[in-house]
Amino acid sequence: MNKIIIIGNLVRDPELRSTKEGLPVCTFTVAVNRRMGKDAEQADFFRVTAWRALGETAAKYLSKGRKVAVVGTVGVSAYTAQNGECRASLEVTASQIEFLGGQTQQQTDTKAGFVPVDDEELPF
Repeated sequence: MNKIIIIGNLVRDPELRSTKEGLPVCTFTVAVNRRMGKDAEQADFFRVTAWRALGETAAKYLSKGRKVAVVGTVGVSAYTAQNGECRASLEVTASQIEFLGGQTQQQTDTKAGFVPVDDEELPF
């Protein structure tokens, strides 16, 4: 089974593009802190790809510094950096994204066009 759950902060604003076939795809990078001892931390960086409506939603509501939880599958790809060094990149294909921290749920809902309703006003 290939499944990963990461929680971290975006290192830059997400980028939304479309494939030649018109499918929306959003990419962003998440920094995840890892404890290395009593007082030391190291950041791991995961490149995240979100497709279709999930990608459009991520591009609309995420921004640099925002805390996010991502569930998906992980892969590793190797590449050569500009200085000639061989490097590896951890790439996550998102199946779920949860927006954390930052705005309250009510603020997020209002921006999305939802209006808060008191439970007493509901007819059921």
